Amino acid sequence: MTMDPELDAASVLMAPPDISDPEAARFVAVLTRDHRSSAIVETEGRVTFADSIITAVDGTEIGVRIYTPNFSRGVKAGVVYFHGGAFVVGDLDYEHARCLRYAADAGCVVVSVDYRLAPEHKFPLGLEDCYSGLVWTYQNARDINVDPARIAVAGASAGGCLAAAVALLARDRGGPPIALQILLYPVLDDRMGTPSMLAFNDTPVWNNVSNAEMWKHYLALPEDASIYAAPGRAEDLSDLPSAYILAVELDPLRDEALDYATRLLAAGVKVELHHVAGAYHGFDHDVPDAAISRRWMNDQSSYVRRFLRH
Repeated sequence: MTMDPELDAASVLMAPPDISDPEAARFVAVLTRDHRSSAIVETEGRVTFADSIITAVDGTEIGVRIYTPNFSRGVKAGVVYFHGGAFVVGDLDYEHARCLRYAADAGCVVVSVDYRLAPEHKFPLGLEDCYSGLVWTYQNARDINVDPARIAVAGASAGGCLAAAVALLARDRGGPPIALQILLYPVLDDRMGTPSMLAFNDTPVWNNVSNAEMWKHYLALPEDASIYAAPGRAEDLSDLPSAYILAVELDPLRDEALDYATRLLAAGVKVELHHVAGAYHGFDHDVPDAAISRRWMNDQSSYVRRFLRH
């Protein structure tokens, strides 16, 4: 397998994170954050964002950040976004750049949810926070200029797991309608039995050792792995929203994404599936200015814009 040259050059700095100590991992994530990324510079003046507080199902207050494009008037499509970070790392700043890109380039309102993190808050608390973010967006759609019939859920890595799980919850609870689920190199299955998961123990950014540690943090007990914790376990994928799924070649999670996409198709769900050769997990987040990252970030925004338009 050949790695993209720009990603290869950056990979020397992309060792998988040590999440055995979540507090230390969070500290490192903050230290390495790029506060002047190209997305922040290139979207300046095109997007307004503001933080707010909503109430989760158990009464806990959680933060959201609402991104609104400045160049488009009237009601817009909405994206409820859940950041990555192995369920243990991340906040409203973690994928700020991606949310800016979606708002600026897709012309949609983005509601990013600051869900509670494991291991302090085991499954299902973080998921319920994300579902609360969807419900809040739907119930307050008119106030934030969102068309309630054009709401997507989206997330990368662990956030992709949460987006897929929110789609399952909304279907099974008769919750708000979801027009699209955007799953970017998603975490989907705690059983960790796919060929890519078994093979990739030394890939940049993420490997099967980190993946196993992540599931230990997220689940209180292995038997807690319901379809809402691990959507790859779901046998019935019918009546789910259309999906945009991005899998990457050098990622232990690759085959989980490909399998989920195939099974969604078999269940009659419309799927836009992409496999990115030469890329590793989180490439467009960790090396955002590489040509391959820009290409696929543009593809995501373009698809959201086309799919969610009137």
